[in-house]
Amino acid sequence: MDGMNNATLPTPALAESSTSRADWTTILVVGIAHCTSHFFHLMLAPLFPWIKTEFGLSYAELGLVMTAFFVVSGIGQAVSGFAVDRFGARPVLFTSLSLFVVAALCASAATSYTWLVLASGLAGLGNAAFHPVDFSILNARMHKTRLGLAYSVHGITGNLGWALAPAFLGGLAVLFGWRAALWGAAFWAAMVLTVVVVFRDALDESALHQQAKAASNGGGAASVAQSSGANSGAFDFLKLPAVWFSFGFFLTYAIALGGVQSFGGEAARQLHDMPLSWGAMVLTLYMVASACGMVGGGLLVRNPERCEKVIGLGFGAAGVCALLVALTPVPPAGVLVLVLLMGFSVGLAGPSRDLLIKRAAPPNATGRVYGVVYSGLDVGMAIAPAVFGWMMDHGLPVWVWIGIALFQAVLIVSALRVGKSAKAQQAQILNAA
Repeated sequence: MDGMNNATLPTPALAESSTSRADWTTILVVGIAHCTSHFFHLMLAPLFPWIKTEFGLSYAELGLVMTAFFVVSGIGQAVSGFAVDRFGARPVLFTSLSLFVVAALCASAATSYTWLVLASGLAGLGNAAFHPVDFSILNARMHKTRLGLAYSVHGITGNLGWALAPAFLGGLAVLFGWRAALWGAAFWAAMVLTVVVVFRDALDESALHQQAKAASNGGGAASVAQSSGANSGAFDFLKLPAVWFSFGFFLTYAIALGGVQSFGGEAARQLHDMPLSWGAMVLTLYMVASACGMVGGGLLVRNPERCEKVIGLGFGAAGVCALLVALTPVPPAGVLVLVLLMGFSVGLAGPSRDLLIKRAAPPNATGRVYGVVYSGLDVGMAIAPAVFGWMMDHGLPVWVWIGIALFQAVLIVSALRVGKSAKAQQAQILNAA
């Protein structure tokens, strides 16, 4: 690499010569991979009715299968950030997609409950690297005017993965059986792996590492920034308050989302005498509206200084909607409208949320920061079903929605702390220079 002419290097993130076509190729390839990551969050859940019957499992045992996924993913996500910084994003992405293929094939051949848990954990290991990989690539390759759009598409494709998994896997299971559905999942991951290998040049983030290396050799503010977060020690970034405020932010976000995903629909149905099918629509409407909100959020995030304001507006509106569902006698149709508004508001804040974390990451430690910060998502998703499930078991559906609202409110405060800490960190770097 050292012998290459600078003209052959990939375009750095801030270079004005970055082309729209190249950026869009990167956005779409990363988006397809991210969609697959979210698809495999639900590798087994849509098949639980068939799996429960075949193995004679309880609902608690089925829940532990999902817990295995998120526990492994949460631990692995923190570690995978170091692998991304050390080896680069592309080889780690290839490995993750390969693990999805193997996990689906293992699950399809399962002969015991233990085998299912191990297969779910293997899928969790594959899932672990996606946020460090995706954001390392996007932050390195995107022109600054398209970074917000890239974050927006990234979030939308994740929601699409959640939406596609039940239809794809459930449909195959009805037609051919649950084992054949898992063969279909393996085929999906293999096809996406083929796509990212073919378009691997669009995923090359080595320019970021070259830029950081040059800054380290050249001195100046960038060198000071680098030494403050990355080169002075592999774990020194863990001393930065902004990193842990960001971790707390995502932990809280995941608990609120987990409340909607796990028992939000059933709690709303019980509170407002909704038809059974309407209760099942709550999550679907929330996800679709959230994806739509991300489109608008990508436009708003073009000005990084708006991040905290957009997050406050989005989660504030979402919290109000959740409280209205919990505490007011709205008709069933009104509940669906409130869920749509809540999902849209959360989606609106999504790209600003991701850009806020970018501001908290010191140079040359992007993978590590995103790995630790986004592991909060897995921790929160593992906690939420137990917390909100306990409320439902004790006949407290109203507290499911009050809890969702409270966690939305905490997100506003948490975002302000992340923003304040990131600004203080940047000011310290400039003063040191």
